[in-house]
Amino acid sequence: MVIVDNISLAKYNSFGISVCADRMLEFENARQLEEYFSKYSSEKYPWYPFSGGNNILLTGNYKGTLIHPVSKRIEIIDSDDKYIYVKAEAGVEWDDFVAWSVDRGLGGVENLSLIPGYVGAAPIQNIGAYGVEAKDTIVNVEAYMVDSNNVVNMSAEKCRFGYRDSIFKHELRNRAIILSVTFRLLREPQFKLGYGDLQKEVAARDGLTLRNVREAVISIRRQKLPDPKVLGNAGSFFKNPVVEKNRMETLLEKYPDMPHYPAAAGYVKLAAGWLIDKAGWKGFRKNNVGVHEKQALVLVNYGGATGKEILEFAGEIKESIREKFGVSIEMEVNIL
Repeated sequence: MVIVDNISLAKYNSFGISVCADRMLEFENARQLEEYFSKYSSEKYPWYPFSGGNNILLTGNYKGTLIHPVSKRIEIIDSDDKYIYVKAEAGVEWDDFVAWSVDRGLGGVENLSLIPGYVGAAPIQNIGAYGVEAKDTIVNVEAYMVDSNNVVNMSAEKCRFGYRDSIFKHELRNRAIILSVTFRLLREPQFKLGYGDLQKEVAARDGLTLRNVREAVISIRRQKLPDPKVLGNAGSFFKNPVVEKNRMETLLEKYPDMPHYPAAAGYVKLAAGWLIDKAGWKGFRKNNVGVHEKQALVLVNYGGATGKEILEFAGEIKESIREKFGVSIEMEVNIL
C-alpha cells in the first residue's frame, strides 16, 4: 500500500487537466483497503475509486482520497468444453487483457480492443464498442464493500448492467471498490462484424481470425479517435440517446437519413455523433476546447483548458441538440 499526499493529477487523466488531490491510495488487495479505512473513516474522509483516469472529467482539486488499483494479475481459474474462465485484477490495463485473450485464442472481447482504462472500470461503465459490451463476457465482479468492511462476489445479474450503466453507478456508488473481474471467454470465437466498417477492415486482412479482428478494430479507432497523449480527450463524451419509437418516426419524417438502432421494446437508439454533427458542432472550437474534426462524440482539450470550461462547452452542445431535435443526450464521462 502506497499513500501519496497532495498529488498532481495531470498525468493521471486523459484530458490532461492540471488539478490535484489531497491524496492517492495505491492498493493491491482488500486487506490494504481494510487497513486504510480503519485509519481514515469514509464518513470523515471523502474518497473516490480512480482507475486509469480515461473516462473522467476533473473540474477542480479533489478534497479527499483517490483509490487507485495497481494489481495486474491475469489467471485462468476454470474451464469447460465451451468456455475458459479468466480472472483479471482491477489494475490490469483493459487493452492488455484483450491482447492476453487474443494471444491465447480466446474469443469475446476482441471487439473491445484499444479501449483505454483499467479492468476495474469495465463493469462500472459496462464499456462497449462494435456491437459488444463488457457484460457479454462478465461472470462476476469481486468488490470490497467499504461500509460493511467485507468482500463480495456479485454475479453479472446482480450488477444490473445497462447501456453504459451498472449498479456501481447507482446503489453501490461510493460504497464498492472493485478488486477483480471474472470473464467467460470462448474456446471457439463467435465473431461479430456487423458494426460500421469492421467487416470491411477485417476482409482486407488475411482471413477471419481473432488477431485480424483486433487489428481491424485498432485501425478503425486510430483513424477516428485522437491519441490522448497528443490531444487531451476521454473518448466518447456522450451516450447514444434512446427514444420512444413514435418519437423516432416523427424525427425520420424530417431527417430520413438519421441513423437508428434497435433498443428495448418500444424504443430506438439514436447516434449521438450524428446529432452533434448535424447540429454543426463537428470540428468546432471554442478557445481551448473543441469537438474533434473526425469524431463528433469526442471533446478535446487543445491545451490549457480547465474541466469547468469543458463541462460548460458540453452543456452548450446538449442544449443545442435539445433545441434542434427535441432529444436529450447524456454525458458518458464521469464528472469529479
